[in-house]
Amino acid sequence: MFLSVFDLFKIGIGPSSSHTMGPMTAAVHFLDRLASGENGLFPPQAVVRIRAVLHGSLAFTGKGHATDRAVMLGLLGFRPDAVDPDVAEARLTELRMSRMLPLPGGGDVQFDPENDLQFDYGPPLPLHANGLKLAALGESDTLLLADTYYSIGGGFVMTEAELIASRQTAPLDLHVEKESIGYPYPFGSAAEMLRMGAQSGLSIGDMKRANETVSISDSELDEKLWAIWQVMDACIARGLAKDGVLPGGLGVKRRAKAIQQRLLSSARSNSLPPHIANDWLSVYAMAVNEENASGGQVVTSPTNGAAGVIPAVIRYYRDHCPGATDDGIITFLLVAAAVGGLIKHNASISGAECGCQAEVGSASAMAAAGFCATLGGTNEQIENAAEIALEHHLGLTCDPVKGLVQVPCIERNGMGAIKAVSAASLALHGDGAHIMPLDNCIETMRQTGMDMATKYKETSLGGLATNLPEC
Repeated sequence: MFLSVFDLFKIGIGPSSSHTMGPMTAAVHFLDRLASGENGLFPPQAVVRIRAVLHGSLAFTGKGHATDRAVMLGLLGFRPDAVDPDVAEARLTELRMSRMLPLPGGGDVQFDPENDLQFDYGPPLPLHANGLKLAALGESDTLLLADTYYSIGGGFVMTEAELIASRQTAPLDLHVEKESIGYPYPFGSAAEMLRMGAQSGLSIGDMKRANETVSISDSELDEKLWAIWQVMDACIARGLAKDGVLPGGLGVKRRAKAIQQRLLSSARSNSLPPHIANDWLSVYAMAVNEENASGGQVVTSPTNGAAGVIPAVIRYYRDHCPGATDDGIITFLLVAAAVGGLIKHNASISGAECGCQAEVGSASAMAAAGFCATLGGTNEQIENAAEIALEHHLGLTCDPVKGLVQVPCIERNGMGAIKAVSAASLALHGDGAHIMPLDNCIETMRQTGMDMATKYKETSLGGLATNLPEC
């Protein structure tokens, strides 16, 4: 399946792409099905009540990830890329008081958040760790319409039927399918990507552009990519302008603003330490993830939990690297998306599937590739940069304290950004030749994720989440 740059970079809200944006999208989809009466078995007005049940990781960390809030917003018709916070809060307050949902086609149905939104803390559903069941009930709780949705990471959602069908399609069939629908460079692996680049004489960014412009023009592509960067940059700016304590009860203080002020003060006094670049990378990333933790607008990159890595490295490129250009930012996003698509296609970008190696690890690999490309790296050096960054995140668990996307997530994005720049720099000092191919590293990440105990995969049942000192 061809993954567009806009599949990987999606505008949404925090704190989680898989636990917030995905469930919200699923609820909107179910509501649309219900309103359309597409099944033809009953009129929409026959629905009396709607019920939602969260399973697996969506249940265990749902409260901390605001999954319950996301499902309610979706059932109220809100989509992740168009949430007005003030309007949303007013509608949620109204829902909690009335316990009634207005349907898009008219009429109201019962939905009591206390009883009709359930957390199932039993074993996860068999197909994926992030499961959501939605049901429309008639009189006497007669089941009228039901579906099971899986939030598979990065805001992507599949119904049970879609997920089963996707697993029955062999990867080689996917490559053939991509060729048949006309994408000029349908690489499904890093080896294919390098081979196609060598045969065509094109860079990874140029091949990705050629694939994207099958469906949109060059100018539209650039305009949409620039809009994505503008949202990323605005998120950094908001994070650097705010202080206070993040919501959720853990008492985590926003730090990005104060750190930035100290960095600026050091610059004015000409007392800059040699590691100042790392500090700037960290503060940019932390600014984004503090915004994400507060439920603000972010860009999945490729997930919300890892949303700070790529914006931080792009901002570092723009503000701290001589010769940075707007075209370089566009190239960065295209190359990062090319690598992210390979990781998602061949492994995972979901913390609930493979731990944080699949989130911050993937983001760091994407950022390393994009940064290497902007600095003039060859295709081989870009592939090497991505491999270095991913390799040194292998085994990283997803164990958010109190189920919140705060500890260790915020600082971890800073570390991912630093590793991305270091990986790109190492790759640029070589000729692209290296021992471990990116494809093998991606497969290692997948295997490691499959072997990883469930308690380390976004359930808050192990690791740091169970080793917080009592205060």
